[in-house]
Order: sequence, then structure tokens, then C-alpha cells
Amino acid sequence: MTALVALVLLVATACGGGGTTGGRPASAAGPAATARQDAVPDRPELLVATTTSTQDSGLLDILIPDFERRTGYRVKTTAVGTGAALAIGAKGDADVVLVHAISAELAFMAGGNGDRRLLVMHNDFILTGPPSDPAKIKGKPILDGLNAIVATGTPFISRGDKSGTDILEKSLFKQAGITPGAPWYIESGTGMGQSLTVASERKAYIITDRATFLARRGQLALEISIEGGAPLLNPYHVITVNTAKFPRVNGKGADAFADYLVSERGQALIATFGKDTYGQPLFFADAGKRVEDLR
Repeated sequence: MTALVALVLLVATACGGGGTTGGRPASAAGPAATARQDAVPDRPELLVATTTSTQDSGLLDILIPDFERRTGYRVKTTAVGTGAALAIGAKGDADVVLVHAISAELAFMAGGNGDRRLLVMHNDFILTGPPSDPAKIKGKPILDGLNAIVATGTPFISRGDKSGTDILEKSLFKQAGITPGAPWYIESGTGMGQSLTVASERKAYIITDRATFLARRGQLALEISIEGGAPLLNPYHVITVNTAKFPRVNGKGADAFADYLVSERGQALIATFGKDTYGQPLFFADAGKRVEDLR
């Protein structure tokens, strides 16, 4: 009888341990936590298409391993521009996407490619440039700053890759009444981190998300020239790919990943990421909010 009681207590303890249900963590414990879901998913491979900023900032290096430990999924990440990530999803070649370009996201949803779309977090875009500030734009409103860059012919680096950053940049130029072109406007055709390196080497201005800039600032001869204001807000949404349109998509895995990002656990990791290293968070956790409410 004693052995039987001990066995029952052992099983009860194991079942009551820190696991997850449906991808939602039981608590928001610290990053070192190793809780794991007991059940192994039927389809453990999960394809995530996301932006270079989530990779270059280092955020994925925190979120993905924790998600895998807690759920049993094995994540394969493709980090490209938002346009490319959505194109992958629109072919059913990703199970879930994490992106940051609202107009492109809405077009993706309107095309029947997405199922759930949830606000996860935000940071902001900044305009950075050489410490000497050759166009004398420091502290100006963003549209005035872009006009000053054009007027002085100072080099400006664009990603030119239909990423969320590229979409935002071109929208700002349009609002400023500017048609970008040579010789001052240079398209790198690369991700955010590499584009920042090009701007640093060429003593050029560039629009970047704040997280990637802070993560690489020590390697760059660039400073923040313009920041702040609604036009530079940078929200990120997670979108699960529509299983009705693409039956091969891992819908359960996509839901588990989306649920994790907006869960107490995922939001806690996002909210604290970067504080120890940079003295400030690189992203702000926004689950349950509306973009209109962000400041």
C-alpha cells in the first residue's frame, strides 16, 4: 500500500508541474525556466517566417528556445523582409508569420491567406546618420529631415527589399513629396543589420528599427538623428496561415506559437528583453491592445 501511495503522489506531482496547455505557459517565470509540455505534438516541425529585425535584435534567440522547451515543437525560422515573409505565407510555405507592416498584413488577410492576426509588440523606427550630421537634421520632424537630406544631397541607404522598414520609408518619402533616386538614394537590397553597416561605411543616413540599431550600435559609426512621433511607430503582429486554404500548414503548431507570443510568459520575455544589455527594452509587449492605443 505504501508503494502504491508513493506512485500516485509521484504521478500527481509530474502532472501538476510547470508545463503548458495549448501553447500557453503556466507562469511568467524567468528566462532560465525549463518547463516543458509533457505531450509531444503530432507534427513537431513548425515553420516560422519573420523579419530580419526580430533576428538581428536577438529577440528570437530568447523566444524560440523557450517556446520549444515548453511545447515540444521544433522551429525552423526564415528571417527576411516583411514582404518576403508574407509572400512565403501566401504560398502556404510557412505555418505562421511575425511581421511589421500593417498595410501589407491587411492585404495578406484580405487575400484569405491568414486566419488569426494578433498584436504582439511594438518598438519604433528612427532615422540615424553620421555623427557629423551633414544634413543638419538632428531633432527635426521626420518629413523635414528627409527634405533636408535631399536638399543637401547627402547619401541615404534604403533596404529596397519590400520589408516593413522599406514600406515605411517609402511611405514617408511620399508624404514628404519626395521621389527617391540616384545619386543620393542607394538601395542595399539586404537586411537591416547589413544595411546599417553599409550606411556606416558610406557615412549615410538610414531609417531603421530601434532594436536592431541598439543591438549593433557598438559596431556602427552612426547616431540617432530623428526619433519619436506617430509616423515612426512600429507594431508587430503574428498571423497564423489559413489552414482552409493551405491544408498542409501546421495549424496546431501555428496556434501554439501565436498563443505563446501573447501569453503571460511570452509577453514577459519580450518586455524585459534588452534591459540588462542596453538599459532599456528593445520592444514593448502589447498583447490585448489595439494599435490605436499605442504611444
